[in-house]
Amino acid sequence: MVKVRKMEMILLLILVIVVAATAANVTYDHRALVIDGKRKVLISGSIHYPRSTPEMWPELIQKSKDGGLDVIETYVFWSGHEPEKNKYNFEGRYDLVKFVKLAAKAGLYVHLRIGPYVCAEWNYGGFPVWLHFVPGIKFRTDNEPFKEEMQRFTTKIVDLMKQEKLYASQGGPIILSQIENEYGNIDSAYGAAAKSYIKWSASMALSLDTGVPWNMCQQTDAPDPMINTCNGFYCDQFTPNSNNKPKMWTENWSGWFLGFGDPSPYRPVEDLAFAVARFYQRGGTFQNYYMYHGGTNFDRTSGGPLISTSYDYDAPIDEYGLLRQPKWGHLRDLHKAIKLCEDALIATDPTITSLGSNLEAAVYKTESGSCAAFLANVDTKSDATVTFNGKSYNLPAWSVSILPDCKNVAFNTAKINSATESTAFARQSLKPDGGSSAELGSQWSYIKEPIGISKADAFLKPGLLEQINTTADKSDYLWYSLRTDIKGDETFLDEGSKAVLHIESLGQVVYAFINGKLAGSGHGKQKISLDIPINLVTGTNTIDLLSVTVGLANYGAFFDLVGAGITGPVTLKSAKGGSSIDLASQQWTYQVGLKGEDTGLATVDSSEWVSKSPLPTKQPLIWYKTTFDAPSGSEPVAIDFTGTGKGIAWVNGQSIGRYWPTSIAGNGGCTESCDYRGSYRANKCLKNCGKPSQTLYHVPRSWLKPSGNILVLFEEMGGDPTQISFATKQTGSNLCLTVSQSHPPPVDTWTSDSKISNRNRTRPVLSLKCPISTQVIFSIKFASFGTPKGTCGSFTQGHCNSSRSLSLVQKACIGLRSCNVEVSTRVFGEPCRGVVKSLAVEASCS
Repeated sequence: MVKVRKMEMILLLILVIVVAATAANVTYDHRALVIDGKRKVLISGSIHYPRSTPEMWPELIQKSKDGGLDVIETYVFWSGHEPEKNKYNFEGRYDLVKFVKLAAKAGLYVHLRIGPYVCAEWNYGGFPVWLHFVPGIKFRTDNEPFKEEMQRFTTKIVDLMKQEKLYASQGGPIILSQIENEYGNIDSAYGAAAKSYIKWSASMALSLDTGVPWNMCQQTDAPDPMINTCNGFYCDQFTPNSNNKPKMWTENWSGWFLGFGDPSPYRPVEDLAFAVARFYQRGGTFQNYYMYHGGTNFDRTSGGPLISTSYDYDAPIDEYGLLRQPKWGHLRDLHKAIKLCEDALIATDPTITSLGSNLEAAVYKTESGSCAAFLANVDTKSDATVTFNGKSYNLPAWSVSILPDCKNVAFNTAKINSATESTAFARQSLKPDGGSSAELGSQWSYIKEPIGISKADAFLKPGLLEQINTTADKSDYLWYSLRTDIKGDETFLDEGSKAVLHIESLGQVVYAFINGKLAGSGHGKQKISLDIPINLVTGTNTIDLLSVTVGLANYGAFFDLVGAGITGPVTLKSAKGGSSIDLASQQWTYQVGLKGEDTGLATVDSSEWVSKSPLPTKQPLIWYKTTFDAPSGSEPVAIDFTGTGKGIAWVNGQSIGRYWPTSIAGNGGCTESCDYRGSYRANKCLKNCGKPSQTLYHVPRSWLKPSGNILVLFEEMGGDPTQISFATKQTGSNLCLTVSQSHPPPVDTWTSDSKISNRNRTRPVLSLKCPISTQVIFSIKFASFGTPKGTCGSFTQGHCNSSRSLSLVQKACIGLRSCNVEVSTRVFGEPCRGVVKSLAVEASCS
């Protein structure tokens, strides 16, 4: 017995020693986060675990690491983890522990942004809607009921992380936590209570004793020792509120979110790289891309309102988990160049000097002789040539050059060395053997959702009820039903005219049914005003109004009080005589949700499904179901909902989110190309104007079986499900790249230790690599060394061209997975003197 106890003590001692050896001490000073006594230059990227699947996480994390990230940043989603009070969910897409451990396994740190308010274009800002009904509660202010709930959930998350030993102080990957989120943007609306609330939030977080620092973003009055951090498209001018705190950027928006009815925003990588380089140039040491992978708003998680199901965000890793090139590659090279400067960056503050109008140099120089420099041209139009340390450097407009040795350029933000890789969706019919629409239709079954009141839990109330307070967001749908008597002599029945039903709603979609038939509909973000001509009959008429939410508000002061639904007025007006009837104050019957939701049509089989032909189409309020085989291969899968109207879809019981392919973007604001030069804003660079905002909806591969998959739709607007098709997103075979003689050589020619590259460092190189390991370059579609014109797919020769271009590139590349071609007259000869020449290549892989 004594020997057993001795052995137990020895094992316990070994365990203590192991934990002590792996635990990290994380602090900070005015320059950087300090890990085990050493300052760190850190590059981070946001991946929100519920917006992808556990099966996707390892590859997403590895691609992030390969792209040069040190840290994975994520919010914690209260509404997902506690959908009902004290009923927790940490499984599947909400397995936070697994996600953090996978980041650790890959050798990455984690920044855990607990909030618990997250914004994030997430439904209700990440708050569970039950919170709204806590007696006496007022969100995000010095309110005891709110603070009690906030502390309870925050403590729950911290304790869970501690139990799993996931804080760096325990040997885990979490080096930083965040409390609250962007409160400084709106705190003035809450008056004096905002200041006491922020002080309480900081004190509460610190009392949880995580052993790592905490931050507050966009909070200039963040109390010590909270680190206040910056969010925005640019943060180079940001200054922390204390000289003892590092300059940190928690959200560098890599693109922007998509809304239903909006064109698709994107952010040129030259501008994104410029913003990052400027931040590190001017003293920053921690920067995070929001998003690095955006993912998908599955189920009913999208906020807004009217945020799309896709949360792609134009991120370096796209919604489906594929690399977005050249964005990912150009940023990877930027990260390598920044890391070449790390010793100098962490050792000292920058010395910033002017090199001319809109021209700037920042130098980091240590006593030991390490030196790194950043040369910036912030002019939005004019390139410049500057002299620095006796040497001449070309700086394109709106660019930064990074010199890890204060002499040679390793990277310029405007000069891309990574090839554009085409991606495309390959469509196939819903059934693997194709077939006509009639054949497909015969394989669908349907159930008609009743119009109006059909459930036993319907209830009567005088007047019009606000939707969120009525549904508690248990469903997108709320029925407002009214029976009204019309006498034969009333002007509403005058022959040759129609009465007008006037409806005002807070959003986001309204359908009006008169005597069981759809009379009209409308949609809007916060205000809908409809005048619908209707036919009435003598006697009793039934007015059924279906109000639909498309995500709850997630941002702004008092966003939790932003209402939804039909709040009036609702009036019946005579088209001829001008008389009207106020319907708003009458006795309405209400039904929360749909009958099909209650009976579980999305997830449970039912004998009610009708399979007989013809299949009813282009009619509102119909449930559809079919079975399908998974698309062949391993590429990411999407459903193209073209031909349908609006609704929600499920695959094998999993909700892929709201679909709305009939929501069309406006015609204004898009251009064929977007100049990266000059300050970016959310509507600067837009595409897909006049087209559906989203037609393709992600179906994770892990949700599919080889055959026998079940697709269920609730089509609320009216459409034809037989037009649905599947698409697999494939990395295309085309590679395109243009590299000029003024490009720096590949950053990989530098070594991190000596910062001395090979003897060819001064020569730029065009590098091509097929994206799939089994591919090789089998053809060169275009090659021109000289003054080529155009972009990928439309390259043409300019007035100057080396006749040897095509043959030399073919010789260097065909048959290989990757190739490097020096961009110089030494290789291609001199086709024209006195001109900076470029090599443009379009290649195909197979």
